[in-house]
Amino acid sequence: MIEKTFAVILGSFLIGLGINGFLIPHHLLDGGIIGIGLIIHYYSGFPTGLSMLILSIPLYCLAWVYERQFFYNSLNGLIVSSLFIDVLSFVNDQFHLSMLWSSIFGGIFVGTGIGLMLRYKTSTGGTDLLAQLIGKIISINVGILIFFIDGLVIISGMKIVGFEKFCYSFITIIFVGIMTTLTVINTTPTLEIK
Repeated sequence: MIEKTFAVILGSFLIGLGINGFLIPHHLLDGGIIGIGLIIHYYSGFPTGLSMLILSIPLYCLAWVYERQFFYNSLNGLIVSSLFIDVLSFVNDQFHLSMLWSSIFGGIFVGTGIGLMLRYKTSTGGTDLLAQLIGKIISINVGILIFFIDGLVIISGMKIVGFEKFCYSFITIIFVGIMTTLTVINTTPTLEIK
């Protein structure tokens, strides 16, 4: 339980740092519920983390009914990561990198944070739950659904951020995916049989 709490805090810190330090200064996007929160932030100035919380309410109502385990495993991750995203908003002018390097480092930080949380069976929730529910209804691989949903999120934000930032946002998503996978693989515990 202590390790899981530490993973949620550290993962949320990394996500908040990646979003505020690298993505927001260049108006770059991520996929999923984070990406939708960023689109709302860029369009209206509304806090990204608070947007994530509000947008997740209907999904968590569905989780309570259909995926109770997901509800319990990811609610803390959603709340803590949303909090860190908004609390760390002061770092959005601290790093002065090009858009390319910001998209790469943003993806590395966010992907590592998500990977740490997934390692301990928690997450930021959101569209992952939606993909799981759709996957059960129409029998499509959840990973493909998540990729499809992330793509839709970025495409929907293209009008707000423009084509160039849209392209760099795909770089971010690639690095998020790579780092999430590497973090989960490299930190998966092995059982020792004595």
